Amino acid sequence: MSDKELEKQKMQAQIDEWRAEADKLEAQARGASADAQIELNEQIEALQSKIDDGKSKLGALVEKAKESFGR
Repeated sequence: MSDKELEKQKMQAQIDEWRAEADKLEAQARGASADAQIELNEQIEALQSKIDDGKSKLGALVEKAKESFGR
């Protein structure tokens, strides 16, 4: 497996981990007090930002790989 493929898999695993954490926090927020919901929602937004950034970087990596192979 190429280094780029390994990097792609690593990035996807990190995105999946962040998504799972965000889902867990969303579930906690549904049953939390108003103050706790605010705090959890802030954490969820931070994770969503990381997820979006990771997806962007993953997309760039995929495009770079396609360019390297002349597609």
